[in-house]
Amino acid sequence: MESLNLESMKNSFKTVVDKREKILKEPKTLELEKKVQKIRKKSIKYNDKLIEMAKESFTRNGIDFFYADDDDKAIDILDEILSNLDWDKLIAKSKSNTLREIGFNEYFTKKGFDIVDTDLGDRILQLKEVDNLPSHPTGPACHLNRYDIADIVNNSLNTNISAEPSEIMECVKEDVFNRLSNAKIGVSGANSIAAEDGSIILIHNEGNISLVSMMNLHIVVAGIDKLVETIEDGLAISKLETIYATGSLLTSYINIISGPSKTADIEKKLLKNMYGPERVVLILVDNGRKKIMESIPSSLECIGCGSCILTCPVYGSIGNEFGYKNYLGGRGVAMANYIENSKISFDCGLFKCTLCKQCTVSCPLDIPTFDLIEKTRKTAQKENHSPKNQKKILENIKNNGSPYNL
Repeated sequence: MESLNLESMKNSFKTVVDKREKILKEPKTLELEKKVQKIRKKSIKYNDKLIEMAKESFTRNGIDFFYADDDDKAIDILDEILSNLDWDKLIAKSKSNTLREIGFNEYFTKKGFDIVDTDLGDRILQLKEVDNLPSHPTGPACHLNRYDIADIVNNSLNTNISAEPSEIMECVKEDVFNRLSNAKIGVSGANSIAAEDGSIILIHNEGNISLVSMMNLHIVVAGIDKLVETIEDGLAISKLETIYATGSLLTSYINIISGPSKTADIEKKLLKNMYGPERVVLILVDNGRKKIMESIPSSLECIGCGSCILTCPVYGSIGNEFGYKNYLGGRGVAMANYIENSKISFDCGLFKCTLCKQCTVSCPLDIPTFDLIEKTRKTAQKENHSPKNQKKILENIKNNGSPYNL
């Protein structure tokens, strides 16, 4: 990441840190942290049970349920659903780490679909086209200043707006609305999946997820780690995530989806597709998560607030080069080993971590990312993925009894 982008990112991070400083010390926040820690540990421990529970409850609620062992299977399921539709190849999409993980945009763009990201930050990065990795889970474009963004929008949309934030927002909003006027397909992720209730919980400030979820077909793609037992569990997680990610108590919107749109106001006959979707689909994705649960389960307790990267010295120095796709920072680096392999983890910055533990100090769930990194390093070294200078030092110790080439 370039130095100017790093400076913009760090300024944005400082704004969040300063804004949330007081609320993090409040007794209610500390109580909520303990509650969510218990929820997440239980959810990961009993994940198999929650998957079976979800399959039953979502089917009961009229939501089509699918399970994908890996990214290829997830794409196959999506391909089968989307390829059989007699609609415009136009997709309204909201922010999702899992969709980026499985390569959703790349695959379906090649298949001729026009995918429009509706989150403002994601849309800015989509318009940027190149070098467009996000820099924070809830503020993907926070490494770009208003002048950068205005240039991106003007170049992509052939406009001539100023660098005034409100003007940028209105321009992007108008373009998104115009692009989606004929859209019937919405695709999103999920903040939590309530297995017992058969409900999908989505939080947002922009209102864009309400737009996405109102399409004729709403497809939700989420990792199996998003499963919790009840709606109440999911709401507790969402509240804590909001506090740590933004410094606010709540997001503007909390959507709970428990089935397709329906009405029975005419002679009590059930009719679907009143104002919202006629069909809702949930695809749960494993893609290495089962292996992670066996080896480093604490990494999947993450609630996606991005607090760990706000004060990470490595992330503050090189930005999103330290991480894996949308999974930023040390946790993402460790997860890459299980989603792909140790070589990918090495390339994502496995040996750049200082093991300072600042990420754990900043984490509301006390996830020991430094420990995850150390375990992953051992795996990488066994598979001959380590820095060249480290290999040389080991050779010197073996041959000379000293780390130095004497």
